[in-house]
Amino acid sequence: MILLPAGLPLSAALGLDRPVRQDLSKKDLARVRAVTRPTRDFSQPEKFEAMQAGAATSTKLVNRDSFSQVSANQTFEGEDRFKLGNALFRKLWVSSPSSTEASDGLGPLFNSRSCQSCHLKDGRGHPPENDEPAVSMFLRLSVPPKTEEERGKLARHELTRIPEPTYGGQLQNFAVAGLKPEGRMAITYREEKVTLGDGTVVHLRHPTYAVADLSYGPMAKDAMLSPRVAPPMIGLGLVEQIEPADILANADPNDADGDGISGRVSMARDPETGKPVLGRFGWKATIPSIRVQSAEAFSGDLGISTPLKTDAFGECSIAQSICRDAPSGVQDRLGPVEAPDPILDLVTFYSQNLAVPARRDVGDEEVLHGKKLFYDAGCAACHTPKFVTSKNAPDKAQRFQLIWPYSDFLLHDMGEGLSDHRPVGDASGNEWRTQPLWGIGLTETVNGHTLFLHDGRARSLTEAILWHGGEAAASRDAYAAMDKADRDALHRFLESL
Repeated sequence: MILLPAGLPLSAALGLDRPVRQDLSKKDLARVRAVTRPTRDFSQPEKFEAMQAGAATSTKLVNRDSFSQVSANQTFEGEDRFKLGNALFRKLWVSSPSSTEASDGLGPLFNSRSCQSCHLKDGRGHPPENDEPAVSMFLRLSVPPKTEEERGKLARHELTRIPEPTYGGQLQNFAVAGLKPEGRMAITYREEKVTLGDGTVVHLRHPTYAVADLSYGPMAKDAMLSPRVAPPMIGLGLVEQIEPADILANADPNDADGDGISGRVSMARDPETGKPVLGRFGWKATIPSIRVQSAEAFSGDLGISTPLKTDAFGECSIAQSICRDAPSGVQDRLGPVEAPDPILDLVTFYSQNLAVPARRDVGDEEVLHGKKLFYDAGCAACHTPKFVTSKNAPDKAQRFQLIWPYSDFLLHDMGEGLSDHRPVGDASGNEWRTQPLWGIGLTETVNGHTLFLHDGRARSLTEAILWHGGEAAASRDAYAAMDKADRDALHRFLESL
């Protein structure tokens, strides 16, 4: 009799009926399938488990800079590129015209002056509190498609959403001198009491989002709002080098095995090739690569144009003529964009090589017990523990590494409680990409808070788990039925990641 972790299909455990990656020999494929097969032995750590990013894992001292280390297996030349990318990631951009010609072009509307301001210490952002301005969290905007042309562009992945006519795809809460910001995000919370199986009472906070102080006229009545907290940056280059076949192998859109888990692939159009490819980045898996993600952030968050997003006015919509009349930072001697090559390449390289910290306490008895509870509750059905990256990865630092991100990088229905009621790309309002868990235990150390989920509503791991619904409802209920000792053990396991 084969005993499997709850929610894991037999075919996945045995490596059957799954797409086959083309970068490996039959011998290597057998090795990869063996090493990534979910464990059934929780009496001791698995081999190499502490090094959760393979040879790229950082073993530096745990402190506030734990998410800011370079891949440990990067070359000296690579470290130099990483440092240059880091300087650009931290760079404070200024408005045009400016005497600092290499740093101007900010906005005219923007959410932040630097990448680092959103991704604090390369880690997790947080919602604004006590009337502070939102910097590491913003509102996505869109409206439903109105025409066959718009519906066709969405179906062909030429667009991921239809921008709100006046305010575009993102609410900008800052502006250069002489212009008004678009508005500000307004959040109200209500508390809900949840009683766990052992009588423990937990309070969940339900957020409601609105916009206030709009400067450019009313927003469309059918506008859809969705908050986004800046996610951690670690391990992105390794995620990028997971073979698509290994992600596709875990997809089960029609729940053919009847386990209640129906992960779906998200497709995205690569602007450099024009072809639809696997989306694996972003809260809804709408972004195909780190380079594209970086260009989108330069444009949407900073208002800086790059070779991939060439509009120097960033998120200024055509309706905001006063914004589009503002000076840009484009200079003929530097090229047609405000951040010409190699700026985008260096920021991309930096983002690809932010190392994942080594795990702590992998052999601790309580941690191992918590790991077993994680599997028994069915959490590993979506939070897939292990992958081996492509043998054809262009950078040796990411090539053929055993990694432990604890994500399948698929879309899952998370229930009405977490729904933003805003379709984007292939994702419905209820669907979210499974978040990687590596590094989650160092959130407070690096960022000084324990605010989780796409909008930071969860103030603890307990709250984050209890917000899981839809396909994750059975795992949530298993957690809620645990006694305090088991819940603490599960937390210890997560905190060791």
